[in-house]
Amino acid sequence: MMARLLYSLAFYLAQPLIWLRLLLRGRKQPEYRRHVGERYGFYPAAPQGPLLWLHAVSVGETRAAEPLIEALLAAHPRHTLLLTHMTPTGRETGRMYIDRHPGRVAQAYLPYDLPDAAARFLDRFRPEIGIFMETELWPNVIAAAKTRGIPLALVNARLSAKSQRGYRRFAALVAPAFAALDLVAAQTADDAERLASVGARAPQVTGNLKFDVTPDPAKLARGANWRAEIGGRPAWLAASTRDGEEALVLDAFVRAAVPNALLIVVPRHPQRFAEVAALVAGRGLTVKRRSLEEIPDAGTQVWLGDSMGEMASYYAAADLALIGGSLLPFGGQNLIEAAACGCPVIVGPHTFNFAQAADDAVACGAARRIAGADELAETVTALLTHPEQRVEMKEQAIAFSRAHQGATARTMALLATLTARAAR
Repeated sequence: MMARLLYSLAFYLAQPLIWLRLLLRGRKQPEYRRHVGERYGFYPAAPQGPLLWLHAVSVGETRAAEPLIEALLAAHPRHTLLLTHMTPTGRETGRMYIDRHPGRVAQAYLPYDLPDAAARFLDRFRPEIGIFMETELWPNVIAAAKTRGIPLALVNARLSAKSQRGYRRFAALVAPAFAALDLVAAQTADDAERLASVGARAPQVTGNLKFDVTPDPAKLARGANWRAEIGGRPAWLAASTRDGEEALVLDAFVRAAVPNALLIVVPRHPQRFAEVAALVAGRGLTVKRRSLEEIPDAGTQVWLGDSMGEMASYYAAADLALIGGSLLPFGGQNLIEAAACGCPVIVGPHTFNFAQAADDAVACGAARRIAGADELAETVTALLTHPEQRVEMKEQAIAFSRAHQGATARTMALLATLTARAAR
């Protein structure tokens, strides 16, 4: 209790810095200046009737939640699903569920983890259960939910060794929060072991929900159309790149001995689109931008994928993909969507965010791991000049994706114990 009081005090004292951060981020993304009241627990009228609540912080978690959201709505036809986020890009991504299920899905920001804001949020919406995606831990929200008798679950849960060490340093705050969760469904056995070590009670292994996400056929068709426009040129994709990685990718593109190749770069964060465009132009490379509806022609060297929600299309258009966040120590982005699209994958040395999936993909031949950026040009050249190797990797990628499906059904079976308890 004392640890949470000190945490709350620190959070209140940090509010001026948080406001400054919102202001600065709002300059690049005006969406950060919208719905500010929600971040403090002030909302318009809540949906009528019974409500389930699922929290997905940003884009990755929101997309990963897709099969679970569909399953929850199908299993609870009388309920509305409240989908909460922390980022504007997550919120924008979540709009697809509102469009797909009119009247069944509502959206809001989860408030900052302040005691009074958490209380206002829960008293406004009164969810029957709360479900957190992946790595979320909100001590005050969890405590307020427990006070109100709201069952809580952490699903698709993962915890890297690095995060485990960080949580252990704050065990007095973290352990009670994990222990208060009614259900923890982990992606892998290693995740379950690490979660148990920081306080989670009897975490169970259900697999990764992202394997159950089916690529949108319309997006795959769009990618096939782009591929036709590109023609027979070899095309490789740098997907979800992070700050500092684009320069390494461009260096590799220049060094790679692949005549007439096209590089497609899709930065992870939209606020960096203009920065990356300037970086490409500064290298003297010809660039076209997806946001301007420009399709690469014969003279285009780099196509900047400055759009949201089209990653499956980029995978479908590319001969192979480097997974961003793995060249530098960001922990790597997820390669599962690439595998589901049948796109051969290259990963760098830093994949601790998705260690098991990356290791399994490399082991079965769906992906290749490089030791660092110095090996990128050589590996890209080898794969682009040996189509038979890419065909084998494509087949292994699809098989890898299918072999790991089923997490949604296992997660729903566990959640049924909470929803049944809440319905009583």
